[in-house]
Amino acid sequence: MALTPSTMAPLGAACPDFRLSDVVTGRTVARSDFANRPLLVMFICNHCPFVTHVQEELARLGRDAAALGIGVVGICSNDVQTHPMDGPAQMKQMALDHGWTFPYLHDESQAAARAFDAACTPDFFLYSRDHTLVYRGQLDDSRPGNAKPVTGADLREAISCVRAGKAPPTMQHPSMGCNIKWKS
Repeated sequence: MALTPSTMAPLGAACPDFRLSDVVTGRTVARSDFANRPLLVMFICNHCPFVTHVQEELARLGRDAAALGIGVVGICSNDVQTHPMDGPAQMKQMALDHGWTFPYLHDESQAAARAFDAACTPDFFLYSRDHTLVYRGQLDDSRPGNAKPVTGADLREAISCVRAGKAPPTMQHPSMGCNIKWKS
């Protein structure tokens, strides 16, 4: 398992615009759908062992964040030619199997991943109500094989800060996972 860290985009950066199809509903989802709401953008995929390690926490986190009024989307940007498990039909099945209530968006052109400077799966970006970046980095310090429980502690703390109108701590740790599978 090769580890790729997130790029740790600069805090305060604006949320890139996106318009992508939700593989479950077929509906187009855009950044503008979350106007005046905090937004969590998660770059995930089906095949990555780092994502499968946290998939149940992603379901809980999606439900909990939505209940707090925070928009949540998952985006899969992997090349489906080299990684067919990350295709729309398989994405839909994964979302249904794991009870993901957030839109799971297919980034076929990989434009969203490039705009966000996403590097790995999973890669997390939390934006404030005005869609400026306040958190980027890891879900928590659990990784496949390290025996640490999956809690979502780091990201959940950032979400709590955003809900309270406070800035999350600036000491943030990069997410680690599989690299995004870029097209040739």
